[in-house]
Amino acid sequence: MAANLGIDPALFAYICQSVENTPFYKLIGIQLTALGPGEAEIQLKAAPQHTNPLGLLHGGVLMSIADAAMGNAIRSLGIKGVTADCSISFLASASLDGLLLAKGKVVKAGKRLVFARAEVLSDGQIVADVKGTFANVGTIDPREKSDSHG
Repeated sequence: MAANLGIDPALFAYICQSVENTPFYKLIGIQLTALGPGEAEIQLKAAPQHTNPLGLLHGGVLMSIADAAMGNAIRSLGIKGVTADCSISFLASASLDGLLLAKGKVVKAGKRLVFARAEVLSDGQIVADVKGTFANVGTIDPREKSDSHG
């Protein structure tokens, strides 16, 4: 179960359920570990199915967990956001048998756009730096049935 670091309990429960029900997250093994106001942590246990043809951890896995961390950081503010633009700098190779941790944070939330950043760590070392721009497409109502969009 993820740690609630200070957001509304109903919103927290809504986001946790949504993350658990997101098919892509299930497919690659994404798990939400912490959620606070404008912040989210996502983890993934690296496994053989996450490698590229060279036998290295696929960069798309790092981008996916960073995007999930930023997206859920935005959702922690009650904002429905969709990725409009994302860029990643790969800083080092990630471990193939370790735990990946993505830490996402909202930099600025506007009426139309939300800007966020994420770091991806492998065995405590930063392996990717990511920045994203998200379109603000509405407000989350935790009383609604949880969607499956992470």
